[in-house]
Amino acid sequence: MSNTKHWIQALRLRTLPLALSSIIVGGFLSFFDGRFSFLVTFLAVITTTFLQILSNLANDYGDFKSGTDNENRIGPERTLQGGKISPPAMIRGIILTSVLSFIFGIWLIYEGTKSLSLSFGLIFFILGLCAMAAAIKYTVGKKAFGYFGLGDFFVFIFFGLTGVLGTYFLNTHFLRIEILLPAISIGFLSTGVLNLNNMRDRENDKISGKNTLVVKFGIKTAKYYHTFLILGATVSAVVFVLLNYNSPFQFLFLISIPFLFDDLNKVLKNTEPAKLDPFLKRLALTTLLFSITFGIGLII
Repeated sequence: MSNTKHWIQALRLRTLPLALSSIIVGGFLSFFDGRFSFLVTFLAVITTTFLQILSNLANDYGDFKSGTDNENRIGPERTLQGGKISPPAMIRGIILTSVLSFIFGIWLIYEGTKSLSLSFGLIFFILGLCAMAAAIKYTVGKKAFGYFGLGDFFVFIFFGLTGVLGTYFLNTHFLRIEILLPAISIGFLSTGVLNLNNMRDRENDKISGKNTLVVKFGIKTAKYYHTFLILGATVSAVVFVLLNYNSPFQFLFLISIPFLFDDLNKVLKNTEPAKLDPFLKRLALTTLLFSITFGIGLII
C-alpha cells in the first residue's frame, strides 16, 4: 500500500528547484523591464511545479513499464520499481496532476493574455498542451522520445526557452531578442542535469533499450557535451549582462560559477557512474542559485 512518504518520494522534490529556475529568471527579467505581475508569475510557478511533478510521475510509470527501472539501476529506487505505489494508483496520480496542470495553466494563460488578442491565448494554450504531452511522453508509450535521444532537446526547449520566454512575455506582453541569452543559460544547465542522469544510468539504459545521447555517443563525448553546456550557460549570461549593463551588481550570478566549474571538474574525472548521483542535486541547486543571483543582480 502506498502512503504519504512514498508519494513524496515519487514527486522527486529535488527536481523542483530546477523546474522553478526558468520562472524565476523570466519573472526577474520582466521586473527589470518594468512590466511585472505577481499573480502571473505566481501562477507560472504553480503550473510549472505541477508540470514537473507530472513529468516525474510519468517517468516513474514509463520506466517501470518498459523495464528500465530494475535491480541494475544505479540511481534512487523508484516507487513503482520498489512496489511502494501500484501502477493503477500511479495512473490516478498522473491523471490528477494533469488536471491540476491544465487548470492552473488555463488560469495563467487567462491572466497573462486577457488584454491581448485571442490568438496569443491560443498560442499559449497549444504550448501548454505540448508541455503536458512532453511531460508524459518522455518515457510513456512505445514511441517515448526519451528512448530515442530526444530528451535533451525537449528539456532545453521547455525548461529553458519556453519557461523563461513564456514567463517574460506573459508579464510584459512583448519579447526582445536578448532574452534568449538567459533562456539559453537555464536551458543548458537544465539539460546538464539530464546529461548527468544519463551518464549515471548509461549501462542500464543501454541494456534496456533506452537510447539516450550518452548511450548513442558514449561517456567521453558526454563529458565534452557537459563541458559545452556549463560553458555555454556561463557565456550566454555574461553576454546578456554586457548587452544590458547598468551596474556591476548584474554580475552577481558569477558567485555560482565556482560551484559549477568545481563540479564540472569532478564530473570530467569521474570513472564510477554511481558516484555521479549527488551531482544531479547539486547542479539543480546551483542552477537555482544562478537564477536567483542573476535576477537579484538585475534589480538592485
